[in-house]
Amino acid sequence: MTRWPGTCRPQAQALEPTELSATAVADLYNIATRLCIKLGEDGLVAISADRALSSARIGGDALTIAEAHRMVSSARRRQGHLARATDIAVRAAQDVREDRSTPEAARLSASVSLLATAAYTAAKMADRPTAHALIGEAAEAAEIGRTSPEARTDTGTQQVLLHQLSVHYLLGDAGQAIDLARTINPAALPTAERQGRFFTDVARCFDQWGKPVQCYRALLAAERTAPQEIRRGSVKNLASGLLRHDRTLPGVRAFAGRAGVAVN
Repeated sequence: MTRWPGTCRPQAQALEPTELSATAVADLYNIATRLCIKLGEDGLVAISADRALSSARIGGDALTIAEAHRMVSSARRRQGHLARATDIAVRAAQDVREDRSTPEAARLSASVSLLATAAYTAAKMADRPTAHALIGEAAEAAEIGRTSPEARTDTGTQQVLLHQLSVHYLLGDAGQAIDLARTINPAALPTAERQGRFFTDVARCFDQWGKPVQCYRALLAAERTAPQEIRRGSVKNLASGLLRHDRTLPGVRAFAGRAGVAVN
């Protein structure tokens, strides 16, 4: 913060946010960025992510900065800058791991999120070695965090599994993805949103594998768990593709309509 001569500051300077309020603003921008991602508003994603990072740096909280970097990485990925997006997330994971002002369990959790995000982005580049290396590193960090005395949940491990599922899908390994999915208990996932995302990802894998019946069942499970998730663009695309199987998939036309697909 700029220091002014004398005993007082100009009025505008006095109204500048404190570190605490700057961190709160960054947290709100991080939430806004995740919402924009859900809505597919990529232009707003980039704006809110950059503002989150600017505010987080003023606030100086290591975990908020890490999350803001993750949002910036996601924004760059959605803009098509995949190598840059991967690098941002990896560097941020290294930075937060090295920060000693934050409890170890929290630092590990933040690094898991960043490394898993980086692995997902590397998979979108079809960079198989990097994607597998990063998701493996995320798994190691999650295991250390899970056994830490400060740990309260194993959400890091669950997060890695869900990202690993996506990595297999993006790399075209649908069979491996389904094998992994069978080891995951969706009821153990912490939120309805995450459970719904799990079933959506399973549906994408079955679609890639050429199994429409299983794909449709997974989409129905996603709808039962988190109805709002079926309005995502990826689900609409799946539902549109399933319409050609309407004679063997009872109710698929109605499902497509609920997902927002224009059905004649």
